[in-house]
Amino acid sequence: MSAPQTTPVVQRAVVKQILSGDTVVLRGQPKGGPPPERTVCLSNITAPKLARRPNPNVENSSETKDEPWAWEAREYLRKKIIGKEVAFTVEYKVPGTGREYGVIYLGKDSTGENVTESLISEGLVDVRKTGLKSDDPAQQRLAQLEDAAKTAGKGKHAEGEASKHVRDITWSIENPRNFVDSHHNKRIDAVIEHVRDGCTVRAFLLPTFEYVTIMLSGIKCPMNKQSPDGKQVPEPFMEEAKYFTESRLLQKDVQIILEGVSNQNLLGTVLHPNGNITEFLLKEGFARCVDWSMGVVTQGADKLRAAQKLAREKKLRIWKDYKPSESAVIKDKTFSGKVVEIVNGDAMVIKTETSYKKIFLASIRPPRPVDSTESTEKQAPNKRSRPLYDIPYMFEAREFMRKKLIGKKVSVEIDYIQPPNQGFAEKTCCTVTTSGINVAEALVSKGLATVIRYRQDDDQRSSHYDELLAAESRAIKKGVGVHSKKEPPIHRVADVSGDVNKAKQFLPFLQRAGKSEAIVEFIASGSRLRLYLPKETCLITLLISGIDCPKGARTLPSGQSFPADPFGEEALLFVKEICMQREVEVEVEGMDKGGNFIGWLFVDGVNLSVALVESGLASVHFTAENSPFYKQLLQKEAEAKESKLKLWANFVEQKEVKVEDEPVERKINFTKVVVTEVTDELTFYAQTAENGAALEKLMDDLRQEMESNPPLPGAYTPKKGDMCASRFSQDNQWYRAKIEKLEGGKATVFFIDYGNREQTNTSGLAALPTNFRIVSPQATQYALACVSVPTDEDAKQDAVDALFQDIVNKPMLLNMEYKSSPADCVTLKHPDSEEDVASALVAEGFLIVESRREKRLAKMVAQLQKAQEEAKRSRKNLWRYGDFREDEAREFGYSR
Repeated sequence: MSAPQTTPVVQRAVVKQILSGDTVVLRGQPKGGPPPERTVCLSNITAPKLARRPNPNVENSSETKDEPWAWEAREYLRKKIIGKEVAFTVEYKVPGTGREYGVIYLGKDSTGENVTESLISEGLVDVRKTGLKSDDPAQQRLAQLEDAAKTAGKGKHAEGEASKHVRDITWSIENPRNFVDSHHNKRIDAVIEHVRDGCTVRAFLLPTFEYVTIMLSGIKCPMNKQSPDGKQVPEPFMEEAKYFTESRLLQKDVQIILEGVSNQNLLGTVLHPNGNITEFLLKEGFARCVDWSMGVVTQGADKLRAAQKLAREKKLRIWKDYKPSESAVIKDKTFSGKVVEIVNGDAMVIKTETSYKKIFLASIRPPRPVDSTESTEKQAPNKRSRPLYDIPYMFEAREFMRKKLIGKKVSVEIDYIQPPNQGFAEKTCCTVTTSGINVAEALVSKGLATVIRYRQDDDQRSSHYDELLAAESRAIKKGVGVHSKKEPPIHRVADVSGDVNKAKQFLPFLQRAGKSEAIVEFIASGSRLRLYLPKETCLITLLISGIDCPKGARTLPSGQSFPADPFGEEALLFVKEICMQREVEVEVEGMDKGGNFIGWLFVDGVNLSVALVESGLASVHFTAENSPFYKQLLQKEAEAKESKLKLWANFVEQKEVKVEDEPVERKINFTKVVVTEVTDELTFYAQTAENGAALEKLMDDLRQEMESNPPLPGAYTPKKGDMCASRFSQDNQWYRAKIEKLEGGKATVFFIDYGNREQTNTSGLAALPTNFRIVSPQATQYALACVSVPTDEDAKQDAVDALFQDIVNKPMLLNMEYKSSPADCVTLKHPDSEEDVASALVAEGFLIVESRREKRLAKMVAQLQKAQEEAKRSRKNLWRYGDFREDEAREFGYSR
């Protein structure tokens, strides 16, 4: 005989989890911690069983498949009640197991929707009819609902293949890295199935049903720690963090972004409708940022750092005992300046308006020796340590920064100041940007530096630390630079500095090479530099030719110190600013007794010796007399003396009175030339005939160079006065040219080897390679001596046309007569007939004879005047209306 029926007590709870179509986990309201939970099975029904994964801790354990419609039943129940407050009654409790069976209602009491009845009506569960009481209308209603569902063919009662309602689940990802790459940065729909702790969840990815474990990228929550006796002890706030994540994510529809891999676990970000759970955990003080996975975060690492900072300031939960680290007060936190030197791979010297500052790139470490012990054993005992060339990728790191930054303006933001430590001086650590590019990030992304890892409580780091971590992750993935599995590059550099024997061996090669490319590595004084020659792979010391330059303060190897000469430090700074770590050209002439080379150095085509003399920081040395630069050096020295610059501030020039007798006899020394162009002002350009072959070779070499290395569109920015390469419209070939005018997208260029001008599109211009700047212009401008051009424009044009027809593109004989402006005046003859060009034009009435007072020119002027009188008598051209220069002819617009 059964016990008397009692009315079940209606209770309220929140649905935490749906275990299957007939089993639900309920929880109460939290009070000072995670709330109590209870599992309730729905009375009188049986749901299809869900699949189970194999147990990794049990040998030979295998997975079980879904029973048909098991997933649909679970999902129906999940979408209906998960996370909602419901009313429930417990009808009976199984003795021994304690399992509770009851009914769940939507709403606050038993008047709400009966979840059991809804499941039966949808045909998703079976009614256990053996347990139904015939005298209980509610239980009999369940049987009636099932019959109705069968009649309607709903759910599992529908006709068709049951196998279509069985999931094909992937319980284990074989290649996590490839899996992440195939879904990288894509939002994947998912359902969270389990929360292990605040930052680790398990989920089904939909609709493919991969079962994955996701660790939240960039953070770590409190977890269980193993005590000395082997027990799992939760860290403070572990349970609270887990409940925080559980209450928001468990069995909720979310989106997951896969970002990386840690062992067999996947790193990612979980987004629910209200936002990023990672950010919420940080903001509430349930998690801290971790550097090891911050580099893969794609949803804004700066937001995570900001959320953590907010929790720290409020001292929430795990930050309740937080004390900010003390940092030095930084003045002028941001500034800008020009980079003048790169120090190894992580530091640089910047010139500001008032001083020079050495700074370090924050939070990065330059390349390190692969194995210091091994390299020390291999290194010769007397060999000097050269980190720049000996440490793998150090030279590449330095070169990357040198090419990008030297001479460029950069913006600097000081992140922190590292105090002196273990004998190292204080370091100012900064973020450096140029044209919006973070230099440290670019360096790390190339694999030419690594990111420093810090303690969790150390805030002294780059303000763009997360971008650095992300860049390092990309470099590791690509396997570039120090992360490459290939053999590192080796730089075998011969150091010739101060080694007389080696210097003697290299001297003939350097002399024959002419101008060699070099990089200035160190500047000891204004006239003493240390150079690296890439082609010859050697280091040399160069003494600048042709000048005497004051020296800076110096200390000899013996320890003896010498003070700086007057203006020695200024000369040193001058040379550093224009030469330090720049690409230069060096022309070696000889060497001294100490193994130092002597020669000329050119920076961007500028002779350093001339630049120092011009600035008053050096004087001309007598050894320059035999050089091609002697005249230029004397001229610049005279200008510096006149302006009383630097060394010449107190210079008083001794005036000497020189009496020069004018030469009585005219000097005749005809040179063979080829006339290439006649201008509208009746001047002409001519090339020396003996240079013709060399000029043709120069043009061939230029065109071959431009074909081998064609200029990139937009790579060259033309400037007025620039030497460049330009295509000529008539033959579309490359020639050396000088830019005279820029207007819109057009440029007027002057072809320096031929004397002609042309307007062309700027797209037809290109940078002129350095080795083609050395040869001086081959076309020289001249004017005919002792004649002048008529003022009438028509007559002037007739004269230009006559001269053009007579001399252009023809070999001629040229004799210098006297200096003038804008061109030196000469006599020009045809080599075969020896007919004088000026006399012929005067005789034809195209030109007017000019009066000259020089005695040596008297005979030539007399001959020209004779020809002019003959033209007048014959009324030729200018003289067709008589002598237009007479006073009465002024009314016709003529004047003398």
